Amino acid sequence: MKLIKAIIRPNKVDDLKEAFAKIQIAGMTVTEVRGHGRQKGHTAVYRGREYEVTLLPKMQVETVVPDELVEPALQAIREAARTGEIGDGRVFICPVEESYNIRTGERETSRSV
Repeated sequence: MKLIKAIIRPNKVDDLKEAFAKIQIAGMTVTEVRGHGRQKGHTAVYRGREYEVTLLPKMQVETVVPDELVEPALQAIREAARTGEIGDGRVFICPVEESYNIRTGERETSRSV
């Protein structure tokens, strides 16, 4: 199993949700986050004053998938979230050893998936 974390533009979350549904990925967690990479932010004007916005709003989408769905999930993220502009985001893939269902207590390991 792998944990996939994608930091994407807020307006791309629905596109990604649809792309995940097409490849049978049902569960995901979405969190509002702020940050910057190469984009570094921009200058904005509020009530006539100019100021720097250095931490930009992004969305963090997380999902855990079996090893065989990592490449299809990565491709879905690339296609759904890409605009071709700086600030499209980043994807991180981490191994998951175990997961537990809180309600049932059912345990899954990377070997049982």
